[in-house]
Amino acid sequence: MPGTVVHLAFSGMLAAALLGAAFDRRSLLVVLGVTAVPDLDAFLALVTVVGHRALLHNFVIPAVLALLLWVDTSVRPRSLVRERWGARGVRIAWVSILAYAVSSVGLDLVNGVVNPLWPIHDQFYMLEGKLELSDQRGVVQTFVDLSSEQSVVEAEGVGSTQDVNLSTGVDPDPSGEETDPERVFPVVRAGWELLLLVVGTVVTAARFYAPVGVSADD
Repeated sequence: MPGTVVHLAFSGMLAAALLGAAFDRRSLLVVLGVTAVPDLDAFLALVTVVGHRALLHNFVIPAVLALLLWVDTSVRPRSLVRERWGARGVRIAWVSILAYAVSSVGLDLVNGVVNPLWPIHDQFYMLEGKLELSDQRGVVQTFVDLSSEQSVVEAEGVGSTQDVNLSTGVDPDPSGEETDPERVFPVVRAGWELLLLVVGTVVTAARFYAPVGVSADD
């Protein structure tokens, strides 16, 4: 699974692309802070069975936050967020929620296992698949099973929070079977992660010097 710095690099690019004139050091720190929050469940796993890749690594949290923000900014006659932080705050909030869902949870879902619908549905999943163009078979994709009457995403279930105990640098041996477990904190474990880390960092840094022609209120 990608290390925290890889998640942060990805979110930095999202912030650089989507914040517009609201992009500055403070707004970037907000987005990066929200991105780092899900990895705190590695520490929470020390005190609860619902721990790493479940308690905070799910799509339920950003979905609830998005719903609350939408109600506040589009349904209520007076928006608390807009009154307190203006249109700038609304934009930062939306980008932060997107970074949580896409960078924090999404990257781990396609590169490891997460419990994406906890607590609504307690099951860890691993999403794998491919998309190809063949001169003999045409379009070949295995992300969605189209052979059955009801199309379903081909995500492999690997167990519930009662069955899956993930090793982390905080808790390297959740089973308690090893006498001297090695603590490993992942930073970069694949070439694509290194590329994303470097490009994301450079793009985010370069954004501070890029001219912006869009107002934060647009």
